[in-house]
Amino acid sequence: MDFRLTEEQQFFKDNVAKLVDKMIKPRAEEIDEKDEITTDIIQEMGRLGYLGIRYPESVGGMGADMMTYALFIEEIARGSLSVGANIAMQTLMGTDFIYRFGSDEIKERCFFPALRGEKLGTIAFTEPNAGSDLANIHTVARKEGDHYIVNGQKTWITNATVADFATVVASTDRSKGLKGLGFFLIERSTPGYNVGKKIHKLGTRGSENTELTFEDCKIPAENLLGEEGKGVVYLGQILAEIRIMTGALALGLAKTAFDDGLQYSKERTAFGRPIAKFQLIAAKLTEMYMNYEAAKLMVYHAAWLKDNDLPHSKEAASAKMFAVEMACKVVDEVTRIYGAYGFAMEYPAQRYFRDARFLLYGGGTHEILKTVIARELTGRL
Repeated sequence: MDFRLTEEQQFFKDNVAKLVDKMIKPRAEEIDEKDEITTDIIQEMGRLGYLGIRYPESVGGMGADMMTYALFIEEIARGSLSVGANIAMQTLMGTDFIYRFGSDEIKERCFFPALRGEKLGTIAFTEPNAGSDLANIHTVARKEGDHYIVNGQKTWITNATVADFATVVASTDRSKGLKGLGFFLIERSTPGYNVGKKIHKLGTRGSENTELTFEDCKIPAENLLGEEGKGVVYLGQILAEIRIMTGALALGLAKTAFDDGLQYSKERTAFGRPIAKFQLIAAKLTEMYMNYEAAKLMVYHAAWLKDNDLPHSKEAASAKMFAVEMACKVVDEVTRIYGAYGFAMEYPAQRYFRDARFLLYGGGTHEILKTVIARELTGRL
């Protein structure tokens, strides 16, 4: 097997890396301190064409495969995990169902402007009492003639403070549980669409999360994206991509943390020599490197399987979980290499440590992912 990137992939990755080093990485501390989304970066990404990376060239996208998309997300996260989360929402969850199921009019109004960075989108799954348990979703879409009336509350919605539209998961029949769920496009201008309080977080502070409430939101029937009751089916079709993408975010964070920790260990001296020369510090660096490389192979392999139309569900779940656990371990070890300075806000180690916690929840908690993987291994016995 050849694990090398193609010339095209390497060229793309190098170009994105240069852009990140120029436009995102120098602002990472500022983004964290401001505790707000950097819409100018998203808009610039749209102007450069990157927000359409997953979509066909025929609709204004780049037509990139999953491997290339993973490389893109990894590089963005290397600059700032907050920006990585924002861009991931815009390029995947926030626009995918509109692209697949939206009418021509809806695409003209929402999808194409989103690719250009002129409008921002989000997806609204989570509720105060429904996270992984989608069957417990209480948001309801009631059909009335040629409209739906949507009522409910969502929380932890990424980009919702500035989003122009949301793909909302709602039930058309709560008695059917998962089989009653559907996706609905609700635009910010819709009466009854209310942006609630912002959630102030430990990390990824430049990726805002907010509550959304819907009070008798009247939307056209064509705003049903796909068919009633097929929401879980549609979600299942991109879950692996979401998990590969989250694994790529973890790779980006781990890489920038490791690079900083390695550089610091070469510069910091104790007892007359760089601390990198001490066995225990060298052992930390070695373990971080090995685990990063292992995680990278898992994420890239899952992306390769997806691109080759091979089964990849458990591989994507495994890659997400392993890469995120690796990133959490790496950022912890980097703070230890920094010593007391790892606790100081003037150094980036503390930001990496805080940001990493975000990755534990996106794409499925690891407790849920273990269940997913086990079911595939045992054939749901």
